Amino acid sequence: MDAILKHRSIRKFKPSTVDKALLEGLLLAGTRAANTGNMQVYSMVVTTDPLLLEKLAPCHFNQPASKAPVQVTFCADYNRFVKWCLQRNAQPGFNNFLSFLVGYGDAFLAAQNVCLAAEEKGLGTCFLGTTMYSAKKVSEILRLPKGVIPVLTLVMGYPDEQPDLTDRLPMGGVVHWQTYADYSAEDIDRMYREKESSALTKHLLEVNKKETLAQIFTANRYPKKMNEDISAALIEMLKEQDFL
Repeated sequence: MDAILKHRSIRKFKPSTVDKALLEGLLLAGTRAANTGNMQVYSMVVTTDPLLLEKLAPCHFNQPASKAPVQVTFCADYNRFVKWCLQRNAQPGFNNFLSFLVGYGDAFLAAQNVCLAAEEKGLGTCFLGTTMYSAKKVSEILRLPKGVIPVLTLVMGYPDEQPDLTDRLPMGGVVHWQTYADYSAEDIDRMYREKESSALTKHLLEVNKKETLAQIFTANRYPKKMNEDISAALIEMLKEQDFL
């Protein structure tokens, strides 16, 4: 429990390589994650080749974490399962949005297991949500076949920094007992008070020239137009990969 509560994202890594035997142990932990129907409709593509890592870096906006010596791209993957079904005289019915969501969720569960196992072994990790922003390009680089879509990347290596823990909302902000209790304006003020008053937020407001932290999220980090464009690209890719 203590290790989980001390999780932090590492974005600067030492150039040291990670032993393959150690990596295989971490990936084994990923395969032990809970998954839907024990189908394991996900794949983990491990990239350590410097040339491939260099090709993948722009897909992740060349952010510092993309320079890690190991990248594991987690994919929703029905390619393997559908082939198995067809070879066993079973008619698959997984070319639909529900099936994508199942593979998406299973991939995230496996990724969290690998992350926790890596941190237990002294490695630093960081999740890259940019994978779905650049899903088509990532797919081309990793040669993903029909029925496979990349959804998340976990980078890892030996940390070259020890950043502070990032803030989190108080428990009351995310936990509901028995039934969902909607938030009043006062609840919202109380739950976001600490985050909004932090030194980091004050710095971000100054750098981004915004009045509130919420404006940074809606105007700078996740603007409506960008969300709509990426959504449209993902829907097109779901069609191309036979999920829709």
